[in-house]
Amino acid sequence: MNKRLRKPALTTLAIAAGVVLGTVSFGAAAQNFERTVRIVVPYAPGGTSDTVARILAQPLGEALGQTVVVENKPGAAGNIGADSVAKAAKDGHTYLLADVGSLATAPALFPDLSYKLADLAPVSMVMFSPYVLAVNKDLPVKSVAELIDYAKANPGKLAVANSGVGGVNHIVAVSIAKQLGIEWKTVPYRGGSAATQAVVSGESKAIFNGATATLPFVVNGQMRGLAVSGDERIASIPDVPTFAQSKLPNADVGSWQGIVTTAGSPPALVNKFNAAVTEILKRPEVIDRIKQQGGKVIGGKPEELGTWLTTNAASWGKVIADAGIKAQ
Repeated sequence: MNKRLRKPALTTLAIAAGVVLGTVSFGAAAQNFERTVRIVVPYAPGGTSDTVARILAQPLGEALGQTVVVENKPGAAGNIGADSVAKAAKDGHTYLLADVGSLATAPALFPDLSYKLADLAPVSMVMFSPYVLAVNKDLPVKSVAELIDYAKANPGKLAVANSGVGGVNHIVAVSIAKQLGIEWKTVPYRGGSAATQAVVSGESKAIFNGATATLPFVVNGQMRGLAVSGDERIASIPDVPTFAQSKLPNADVGSWQGIVTTAGSPPALVNKFNAAVTEILKRPEVIDRIKQQGGKVIGGKPEELGTWLTTNAASWGKVIADAGIKAQ
């Protein structure tokens, strides 16, 4: 499943990343950004990817010497936005900031996908945000054990929201239900923000979602947090145990935010963009802002993200096949 980003040596796997994922064209001549730079977020405003993009946009504009705008293109579990970047001009001025886990799952979920991973070139990992398992505040459960009991007593009735069919939080909900031997109803929405709001309102009853988008509602009591993924509890909700402590499977899942661009883009611009992101992610105020929202800065070089995507496309593909998950 998702593994922590490591700094790989030039191994067979790293070489494979260059085969499976798009690379930049070293024949390109552009050396500087010449006009507005777009960051496409393939989800609706308010979710984790959107939040991270807006944290980075202004300092990126200052570093690149051009205006950086965030453009939301939601739909099809992020594939509409990803497709638009895959088919954009190969000029290094269009980027995709997304949960790269969804990019890794797309090939296994969508046999008729309108783009290939090879159409996108990795730029940088940005951050990891653990998942929060949260429920509507009026649902009569206060722990994971009670949620499981409730689901067993109401087979097929508990509505679990997700950011779209094929999104990682959808796959996680299906996979966990199968491993626990329970049955609940997964309900897709147009992005993590809409899914979270559905649980707050009671339209759906539970959600697995990135902490960045979900924590505010748990902290202010609009939802009840039951468990968090990752290695440790989150400081702002210290009473909420980890998945492992709650005996939930898939303990290492989460929202991995990364940046890719159109394959064939000028290497000088891709490298400048990566360098700017790397510098911004070292700033204490950025680290603190991401930490306050339950995230952890990761960063890294393009080839490291390429290796991560290659590895996770294989591991998630197996999870999808084993769980029998199919995009509707």
